[in-house]
Amino acid sequence: MATVLSRALKLPGKKSPDLGEYDPLTQADSDESEDDLVLNLQQKNGGVKNGKSPLGEAPEPDSDAEVAGAAKPHLSEVSTEGYPSEPLGDLEQKATSSLVSYVRTSVFLLTLVISMILVLVCAFLIPCPPRDLHSTWSRHLGPHRGGDLSPLELADVNGDGLRDVLLSFVTPKNESAVGVSRLAAVLVCLSGMNGSTLWSSPLPEEARDVTCLDLMPGSLGTTICLVTGTHKMLSAFNATSGKTIWTLNPKYLSNGTLAAPVVVLPDLDEDGVRDLVILAIGELQPDLCFLLVSGRTGNPLGRPVKYNIVGVGNLIGPQVYITTNRAVYILCGFGNIQAVALRDIFVQAQNRDSLPPSLQLEEPEWEKRRSNNLSELIDVYSDGVELLQMVKAPDSNCSDLLITTSQSLVLLRGQDLTPYWTLSLQGLHSQPTPGYFTDDPIVDFFLQVQDGAEMKKVMVVDGYSGSVTWSYSVPCHMKETPTTSAVTSDQKSVFLFWAEGLLAASLKSDGVSGTEPSNLHHLYLLHPAFPSILLDLANATDTVTASEVGINDLWKDAFYVTRTTGQSSEGHTAALVVSKLSLRWALMEGQMVQLKETTPKIGRGELRRFLSRIKFVDSPYKVNSF
Repeated sequence: MATVLSRALKLPGKKSPDLGEYDPLTQADSDESEDDLVLNLQQKNGGVKNGKSPLGEAPEPDSDAEVAGAAKPHLSEVSTEGYPSEPLGDLEQKATSSLVSYVRTSVFLLTLVISMILVLVCAFLIPCPPRDLHSTWSRHLGPHRGGDLSPLELADVNGDGLRDVLLSFVTPKNESAVGVSRLAAVLVCLSGMNGSTLWSSPLPEEARDVTCLDLMPGSLGTTICLVTGTHKMLSAFNATSGKTIWTLNPKYLSNGTLAAPVVVLPDLDEDGVRDLVILAIGELQPDLCFLLVSGRTGNPLGRPVKYNIVGVGNLIGPQVYITTNRAVYILCGFGNIQAVALRDIFVQAQNRDSLPPSLQLEEPEWEKRRSNNLSELIDVYSDGVELLQMVKAPDSNCSDLLITTSQSLVLLRGQDLTPYWTLSLQGLHSQPTPGYFTDDPIVDFFLQVQDGAEMKKVMVVDGYSGSVTWSYSVPCHMKETPTTSAVTSDQKSVFLFWAEGLLAASLKSDGVSGTEPSNLHHLYLLHPAFPSILLDLANATDTVTASEVGINDLWKDAFYVTRTTGQSSEGHTAALVVSKLSLRWALMEGQMVQLKETTPKIGRGELRRFLSRIKFVDSPYKVNSF
């Protein structure tokens, strides 16, 4: 009896908290215990025990064996291998947990595989943005014949994010049988990336100006290039293909020739496209004639309108000015500046009193300056005007007027035409270049002034006070060299100008013979953070006739494009060369020219670290259009 009870209380693999710890030494491998185990295995989930009573029901204590059997554990607590078995609820939970873990792992691996496939697709199928790998290039366009006109324009015509180069020139064509060469004008578009020719179109005459813009602002319209000729040509070209969209019929200019580049106006005929105005001058009389032209078709919008503008000097304008009240005026004159309301020109051209909405406004301060109530001309400035520029006002929605005269530089307040300041200055013949040199948000001006024989003085004029804040005299044999500027991300400007080698000039002044040829000119850069240093970026022996600065928005870089012509000898034409220079690359490769000693001394390493952080952005001081 004791033996049976001991075997019942110490089943193999069972650990009972009531009967103490399991002792493997007491395990007995008997036939009786094996039979009991086999019988217990036949009962599952509350089945019949020994065919008599359900699971969990205590047997009648009519024998010692049955009493011992009552103390045996439940079926669910014993496994077939002699090890403890977990309850069925725990098994189901573990099975569910294992399934969830499997699903999670599968989803993660599937997501990872899909992500890798998408990365590979993006890497191989989606093209990367074009990088301006050709930071510097030079393109020889062959022989060039023509006047002093050197039109040069930058515009993105192929949609690659890089501005391309458009220019016009006159070149000799195939000689005729009698040995006389024929001159032909052509409009050429060069790729901004590598200088290759994108397209070219013949022109009936030499061009004086090329302007590329979108005549439908606010839309995804095609960029249009407007080309103004020296006589009677006005054409619009598709900037992408180079095909002619329309050409003004020369018969509308039968009594005159084009006197200036075309000017863009608001939409006058309400067809969704901005319109144009051209200024023609009579061949036998000094009358100026305005002709309104449709920007969509190139047809005149009414008849020509003549004005008898009296003056002595260079032709000024025409330029469009928009006042604070959004009234539109045309500025022009001979050695002076007079304004004509666009609404007056429109009324006379259309011979009607109704006006489009854009012309129903006027500026009271300007209207007060009419010479008399019947005059349509408004006197703006009349003192030997040579150049006129629009300058963006910092705290106004209109622009100011920068006027260059033979004796001074004047800045007029655009709202009421009163002077901000006047700087007495002689020998200024080139157009001032706007930029930011001082710490205020007001536009400053970079000037070139004649300073003796074969010398010029470059200076920066403060736009707020009109005082000279920086100046330096440099040698220069070229009569008029273009100057440009580029704006950096910290709202400063770098100024670029041409002069002879300053190092060679200093050697000559010390009595040492210089090794550079006299016709070699250098491109210098001035940064307001280092006013005692100039950077020598490049050099050229040809004459620089035009230059432009463009911005590569993707790489925050600026590029400098020049148009140069070689020295022409008798019977030979000059070579025309177009070059592009990356400014960020040139800044790191340029040579430092110390203008004067500073304390502490500026080291080359400090300068290079500063220049390496420069980023260029689009000019914020451009005058807003319509």
